[in-house]
Amino acid sequence: MERLILIETSTALCSTALAENGAVVAYRESSAPKAHASLTAVFIQEMLSERNISLSDCDAVCVSMGPGSYTGLRVGVSTAKGLCFGSGKPMIAVGTLDTLVAQAADEVRNDIMAAVPKEVDKNPTYKYIIPMIDARRMEVYTAIFAHDTGHSDLSSEDSYPIKEWKRATDTTPTVIDENSFAEYLELGPCLFIGDGAGKCSDIIRHPNAHFRQCHPKASAMLAPALEAYKEQRFEDVAYFEPFYLKEFVATVSKKKLF
Repeated sequence: MERLILIETSTALCSTALAENGAVVAYRESSAPKAHASLTAVFIQEMLSERNISLSDCDAVCVSMGPGSYTGLRVGVSTAKGLCFGSGKPMIAVGTLDTLVAQAADEVRNDIMAAVPKEVDKNPTYKYIIPMIDARRMEVYTAIFAHDTGHSDLSSEDSYPIKEWKRATDTTPTVIDENSFAEYLELGPCLFIGDGAGKCSDIIRHPNAHFRQCHPKASAMLAPALEAYKEQRFEDVAYFEPFYLKEFVATVSKKKLF
């Protein structure tokens, strides 16, 4: 039975989850501003206490590798490294965009299962999922994920498994305008998901564009984390660095100190 600690701090939402035997059994989240550093370790301790276990009872620690907030990623990775150094447990890293795709697959499946039978056909069968992390102004960090096996029985609980979504492009910073992703939208319905999706809904007006404004959650990391764990894709704890995509640029405060 795999027992994994999951840490997601790449955006304004700080969240942690504890998974056992392929299911999330404890979860914590907070959207309090700038609280990642004070809450992440506390959340993990609370979850372990809730299950009456210790860190030594876990098999691995999974953390968001980015892209995302520089400060948020540093907090998450530092916490994960501390847990792994102290316990000797392996560390797994999951891309923030991969987490959003897994989250989208879960939400779409839940929507389908919640619909009455005659309404199932009205749920969009997305050809692409386009996760977006807000990079300020009209820029987002994004990539294209394609559904490569076709849509099976949409009434099945196994519809939209994360393994069916394959990355079609690399992660890039992209400035959004009215023509963004036009070539993909012409091919079929696209789901834009993430904390950068909302600001794009006023710009991208194509009828095949669907939007879900949300933050990535630790609970959605489970599927890609389990895949990495089973394949023994562990990170070097000493040398691992988050995927910032852009270099951090420090600014000088304009406030007068004296």
